[in-house]
Amino acid sequence: MDVAALLPKLITASIVMMVFGIGLNARPQDTWYLFRHPALLARSVLSMNVIMPLVAVALVVGFDLPAAVKIALVALAVSPVPPLLPKKEVDAGGDASYAIGLAVAIALLSVVTVPLAVALFTSAFGRSGEVAVWTVAKTVGITILVPLAAGITLHRWAPGLAPKLARPVSIFGLVLLVVSALPVAVSLWPAMSALHGDGTVLVLALMAVIGLVVGHALGGPDADTRTNLALSTASRHPAVALAAANAVVGNTEAKPALAAILLYVVIAILVSIPYVAWRKRLAVADTRGPSMTRDGH
Repeated sequence: MDVAALLPKLITASIVMMVFGIGLNARPQDTWYLFRHPALLARSVLSMNVIMPLVAVALVVGFDLPAAVKIALVALAVSPVPPLLPKKEVDAGGDASYAIGLAVAIALLSVVTVPLAVALFTSAFGRSGEVAVWTVAKTVGITILVPLAAGITLHRWAPGLAPKLARPVSIFGLVLLVVSALPVAVSLWPAMSALHGDGTVLVLALMAVIGLVVGHALGGPDADTRTNLALSTASRHPAVALAAANAVVGNTEAKPALAAILLYVVIAILVSIPYVAWRKRLAVADTRGPSMTRDGH
C-alpha cells in the first residue's frame, strides 16, 4: 500500500481513537440523552440539519464563488456529524451527556438526511449524482458509533481502568491525526492557496460564524446546551462532506472541493476559539458567583 492510500486510513484511525477516548468517560444513558428530550432534539436538528443547509444555499447564491467551492459549501452543510466535538464542548463548559447524545442522534439521522439532502440540492442546482445510504452509514459507524460504543462498554466493564485510559488514548489519537493530516495538507496546499483572494475564505468564515450564532440561539436557556449546539452547528464531518462532494464533482473539481472542505475545518476551529474562551470564562464566573447566571445576565 502506497503512502497516498495509507494516509486517509491513518486519519480515520486517529478519529476512531479520539472518539473511543471520549467513550471511555461516557455512560450508556448518555447515548440516548436527546431521545429523552424531544424538544431539544427538534431544536438541534433544526439548527444543524435545516438552517445550516439553507445558509449554505444563501451563500452559494449570494457570492460569486468557484463551482468547486459552492459544491463544498453544500456538502459541508449537509454533513452535520461532528466527530471530535464532545471533548471540546465539555472543555468549553458544555454538558457531556448532551454532547455525546447529540453526536449519536445526528450520526443516526445523517444516514437518512445526508443522501436526501444531496439528492435535493443536486436536483436544484442542475447536477447529477447521489450518495449511497451505505456510504454514510459506514462512515459514521466507523468513526463515531462503533468506537463510542466500544469506549462506553469498556467503561462499564472496567469503571476504574477506563477513565485512566481516556486521556492517553485521546492524546495518541490527536498526535496520529496531526502526523497523518500534515502530508495531506502539504499535498493540497497549492489548491488551498488558490482559494485565497476570491472571497472563499471570507465566505467559509462567515458560514462558521453563522453556525455559532444559530446554535447558540437555538440551544435554549441552558448555557451548557447553548455551548454544545453552537460548536456542533459550526462543525462538520469532513469525511461525510467529502463523500457528498464526490457524488457530484467532476474530475477537475475534486481537488479544489477537497481543499475547500479541509480549509473550512481549519477555519471553523479558528473561529470557534474566541467563542470557546468566552464560554469558559462564563462557566468559571458561574462557579464563583451564584448571583450571575451562566450567560452572564
